[in-house]
Amino acid sequence: MRRREYEGEAGLAEALFGAAESMHVAGTDAEGAVVLKTLHGVVDEGWVCFHAAPLGEKTSLLGRQVVVSVEEVVCRLPSTFFDAERACPATTLFRGAQARGVLSPIDEPERKARVLQRLMEKLQPQGGYRPITSTEKLYAPSVKGLLIAGVPLADASAKAKLAQNKSDAVRSRLLEQLWERGEPGDARAIELIRTANPTTPAPAFLSGPPGVRLHAVMEERQLEACVRLLATEYWNDRFTAEVLQRAHRGSAAWVGATDEHGSVIGTARAMSDGGKHAWIYDVCVHPEWRRRGLGQALMRLILDHPAVRSCALVRLGTRDAQSLYRRFGFVDTASIQRPYSTTEMVLARASGS
Repeated sequence: MRRREYEGEAGLAEALFGAAESMHVAGTDAEGAVVLKTLHGVVDEGWVCFHAAPLGEKTSLLGRQVVVSVEEVVCRLPSTFFDAERACPATTLFRGAQARGVLSPIDEPERKARVLQRLMEKLQPQGGYRPITSTEKLYAPSVKGLLIAGVPLADASAKAKLAQNKSDAVRSRLLEQLWERGEPGDARAIELIRTANPTTPAPAFLSGPPGVRLHAVMEERQLEACVRLLATEYWNDRFTAEVLQRAHRGSAAWVGATDEHGSVIGTARAMSDGGKHAWIYDVCVHPEWRRRGLGQALMRLILDHPAVRSCALVRLGTRDAQSLYRRFGFVDTASIQRPYSTTEMVLARASGS
C-alpha cells in the first residue's frame, strides 16, 4: 500500500504524462508473454496516447490491460545530508505516475492527426514543419496508416517522494543543503519540496518582506507574467516579448517573487560562466511592491545563487538604481584600477529587436 505522504497532488499524473520526454507501456500479449516498451506519448482529451506501426509488439497489446508509466528524478540526496557516518539515509527524490486500463485504438482521423501534431510540438517545439492535420495531403497516408492508441487517465495515480515524511526542521535543513550544494536541478528541487510541504518555514536564503514568497527558480508558467512586468522598463525598449522569453529561458539563474495570491511581483536573472564572470539582468519589482525591501531581497538571492556566488566579477548596468546596488558592493567600473588599459566594446545586433 502506498504511504500517504507520497501521494501526488491532484492533476500531477496528467502533468507528468504531458511533460515527459518518454514513457513506458507494459502488458501481456495473447500468449501470456510480458511486453515492455519505451515510447513517446502525449496527453489528449484525458488519454495518454502514442503511435506505432500497424504490426509490432505494441500492437499485440491492443484490447488488453496495460500499465503506462512515467517517472522524473528530482534530485539525489547523499547520506551525509542526514547522517555523518551511516550510508543508509542516501535516497532519491522523485515524481512518477501510472495509468492502468485497456489499450484502445483511436480511429478518428482528426484525433489521430491531433495526437501526431501534439507529439511534434513536444519533440520539436521550435516548429519548422507544416502542421499535421487530417486534411493535409502531405500527411494523409501517414495519418491513415499509423496506429494511434491510448489509455484513459481516469484511473491514473501519481506518487511524489519530496521529503513529506520528514519533519519541518529536517526539511528546512535539506533546503539549505540543496542551496549550498547548488548542482543543476537543485533550485527546482527546492521549489518542488516547498510546494509539497507548505507548512515548512522558508529557509533564510528565501526570506523576504511580509506577504512575499521568494523563489529559487521561476517556472515556465510564470514567464509570461515576468515578461509583462519587464516589457515597459526603459532597458527593454528594443526587445520584443519573444526575445525576453528566450533570454530568461537561456539564463543561468532566474529567481523571482510572488504575492500571497501567486501573482508575480518581482524577478531577476543572471548569465554566468561559473568562475570568472557573471552578469545581472532584468532586476524588476512590481510598482506596487517597491520601497518594501523586495529589490534588496531579490539581489541577495541572485548574488547567492550557485551560478553566481563563485564568480570573481559580477556586472550589471543601471540608469538610476546605483544606490541599491552599492549596498551590495557594486562600484562604477571607471573606479576600478587595472594594470593595463582596456576598452569595453559591444556588438549591437538588429536581431535583438
